[in-house]
This record gives sequence, C-alpha cells and structure tokens, in this order.
Amino acid sequence: MNLNQITLPVTDFDRSVAFYCDMGFTLIVHSPPRYARFECPDGDSTFSLHTTDQPAGSSGVVVYFECQDLDAKVTSLLAAGFEFSQLPTDEHWLWREARLTDPSGNALCLFRAGDNRKNPPWRVAPGKA
Repeated sequence: MNLNQITLPVTDFDRSVAFYCDMGFTLIVHSPPRYARFECPDGDSTFSLHTTDQPAGSSGVVVYFECQDLDAKVTSLLAAGFEFSQLPTDEHWLWREARLTDPSGNALCLFRAGDNRKNPPWRVAPGKA
C-alpha cells in the first residue's frame, strides 16, 4: 500500500483554495463550492479539500509537508503574509519544523528531516516489532 492523499475539511472554500495555491501547491481539481484537489510540488502525493459546516477545531491531526530548503520556504511564505505559530526549530527527534494553520484551523507542519524521516537512530529493526 501507499498513501495517495488526505482530505481536509474546510469552512471557507475559496479562501482555503487560495491559501494552498499561495503556498505553492498545484490545483488539479476545482469543483466549487465543495471540493478541490492539489498536487505537491515534489513527489507524487496529493491532498484535497472538502467543504464542511464544522470547523476543523483541535482534532490532533497534523499534516506534514517536507521541504528541502525549509528556512527559505518559511522566509518566502512570511514575506507573502503567512503567519506561523512556530518558526523553523530544530526538534529533539532530529527534524527541523515550522508550524502554521490553514484558514479552517487545520494544523500544518513544514519540516526537513532528511534520512531521519524514515530512518531515525531509534528505528525498530526489521522483525523486532
């Protein structure tokens, strides 16, 4: 199996579509006022937006987008008016992360982990789980 996409709930369709376009994602399906789908600039992953009446709130779900040059991406987004709740920070789990929320309150993390994304020093050895 391979993860193809996730769908995020949004309460303001037009504002959310603009937000993700401004972040640099490519709009590939646009079916207002209920559904939009985006491609990530790198790799094969996609994600979609679906209009709902219920705000995302604090579900505990965080969507992670890996950036090869995290600091430059955050600097570019800040210059474009994006607001971050956490600027790029080196975390003890060996990832560098910046955090923000979309217009509907969905939690997003832009990060750079390199090889530690899938192979941290504490990775469980095959057959040991």
